[in-house]
Amino acid sequence: MRIVSGGQSDVGQQRANNEDCFRIVQPLNLFVVSDGMGGEAHGEIASSMAVETVVKACMGEEPETVAASAKMPPSWSDQTKRLFAAAHLANKKIYESAEANPQQEGMGATLTAAWINEEKLSVVHVGDSRVYLLRSGVLQQLTSDHSLVAEQVRRGILTPAEAEHSELQSVLLRALGTQPEVEVDAEEHTLFPGDILLLCSDGLTRMVAEQKIAATLQSESDPVRAAEKLVALANENGGADNITVAVVHMAPKEGGFLSWLRHGAQKNAGKNGSA
Repeated sequence: MRIVSGGQSDVGQQRANNEDCFRIVQPLNLFVVSDGMGGEAHGEIASSMAVETVVKACMGEEPETVAASAKMPPSWSDQTKRLFAAAHLANKKIYESAEANPQQEGMGATLTAAWINEEKLSVVHVGDSRVYLLRSGVLQQLTSDHSLVAEQVRRGILTPAEAEHSELQSVLLRALGTQPEVEVDAEEHTLFPGDILLLCSDGLTRMVAEQKIAATLQSESDPVRAAEKLVALANENGGADNITVAVVHMAPKEGGFLSWLRHGAQKNAGKNGSA
């Protein structure tokens, strides 16, 4: 597959500073989104540390100084194991920075990272930033929110509609940097040509319904423009929080089988092995 991506981060309409951070590392096909918390500049520090630590660890520039290996199933790929360890290392760095600097007390960050190796997708996740997969017109949330209202929905205490209007949406049950250890969700998936991935902070999902998100991803073939349109929609609907979006298209390789079918298979139908 040929991977094409784009992203955008915006302060929104009601915040003075942007505590979100994201990175797209095209040579690695690595995508990372983090939403900081802690007020003033502290959220910015936490989200930046989360993203930079994960990127450097995946690039082999960070020593793996955390004992996360005991929590890794042996069936995981090396890529998933490295991403999982990177998330634990980010937690360690943010927590130690807050401990060493009293003015950073209480800071933390969400983390959502996706790493693609050919058709294999590795995902790690802490908090309420999300990864979605759009396949054949169906939008599926790959991550589970680690928030109070999401847990209440899972337990049947709240309905999804009630959760959307709850004043406790911002209360997280898990985040990087708030405790010495953190539980990190990790998953592996198989991707196919035509799939679209979306990584985003809750500044998008609180402002734009999933049906509208899916329609925008389907209607815009350029991932950069798709990200811009999603951010614009969130701002049009109030922009109550910072908004960060990364869109990743799994396009068929030019000259590949699907491309051959699309660009004139009838002309070559009589040639043996032309696919």
